[in-house]
Amino acid sequence: MKKLAKLAVLLLAVAFILAGTDVFAQTKAKYHIGVVTGTVSQSEDDLRGAERLIQDYGSVKTDGMIQHITYPDDFMSQQETFISSVVALADDPLMKAIVINQAIPGSTEAFKRVKAKRPDILLLAGEPHEDPLVIQSAADLALSADFVSRGYLIPWSAKQLGAKTFVHISFARHMSYESLGRRRAIMEEACKDLKIKFFFETAPDPTGDIGMPGAQQFMLEKVPQWVDKYGKDAAFFCTNDGETEPLLKQLLTYGGIFVEADLPSPLMGYPGALGLDLSKEAGNFPAILKKVEAAVVAKGGAGRFGTWAFSYGYTMTAGLGEFAKNVIDGKAKKDSLNDVFVALGKFTPGAKWNGAYYVDMGTGVRAKNQALIYMDTYVFGKGFLPTTKQKIPDKYYKIQMKK
Repeated sequence: MKKLAKLAVLLLAVAFILAGTDVFAQTKAKYHIGVVTGTVSQSEDDLRGAERLIQDYGSVKTDGMIQHITYPDDFMSQQETFISSVVALADDPLMKAIVINQAIPGSTEAFKRVKAKRPDILLLAGEPHEDPLVIQSAADLALSADFVSRGYLIPWSAKQLGAKTFVHISFARHMSYESLGRRRAIMEEACKDLKIKFFFETAPDPTGDIGMPGAQQFMLEKVPQWVDKYGKDAAFFCTNDGETEPLLKQLLTYGGIFVEADLPSPLMGYPGALGLDLSKEAGNFPAILKKVEAAVVAKGGAGRFGTWAFSYGYTMTAGLGEFAKNVIDGKAKKDSLNDVFVALGKFTPGAKWNGAYYVDMGTGVRAKNQALIYMDTYVFGKGFLPTTKQKIPDKYYKIQMKK
């Protein structure tokens, strides 16, 4: 009889596992963490990071920890809708933290309203679109890709790959952001010092009337013309995630150099540009990197195309969610950059990170709640560039965005 009972329990466990459920982790979550990301079309990697958190800790719908919502693709015209959806998360009495990645315009206002309603909720912003001093006024912690260091390191990397020209592609809204506008100014100065010609090209804003499909079609038509204009030894950099796929698709076809995306990842643009099915490799970044690399090399892109070995957007969402959990559980401090790197490191085994707290240009004051971070660049067919080991001249930290 006992053997039959044990067999029944074992069969039940097998049934749960086959159904994708851990029979030993069915206890109801004691608290909830809200995670807000873009959609698949606007920022797929960010969303996949939320799915990883649900995989690890369960969804609120099934008594788990993670409550995931998305913001609209045309978020600039629907800011109040976005803000209201974030604030609504605070109506959940078990909500203990809210993560927004990317922290689009309106995140600061959303955080302020949440704080007024629930001051106990931990508020974390990934890749904020609002100026540093703005997001710092409301977030407990904001993490950004290091737009200062990368402003120098991306042109430096381009030169290592043989670039003679650097083409920066963006639009007015992005260039109005202090972080992106300042990075552009640093890139221009770096190109001057590195003896690389710098050019700026304008692409449509995907949040505008033509939307993402129109912006992507523009890139498909325009990139071949740019390659013809600037040559195959030109490195191209685009500030928008959704426009990265058509940029890569055409560069792999017509020539050109691509160091890394604005928010780097082997999933950022490459699968669509190369027609790859990565469903079997989902979540396994070493396997994803290997498959993407083989396809890039087969296209003749060895030594000319790069990325980060792990997705920045994926790691940011999952890492901030993990960090929030660690802080709530008393295993991390919200003002410890080392604890941040530990949380990020869970999702980037073996990768090297660097970074520091943000220093305001006007006052020289170092922020306590915003850090700039970056990882080594991986070049397909070549391996890692030692970007995290480079000494960046002090002058670049004093360059301001052009008004």
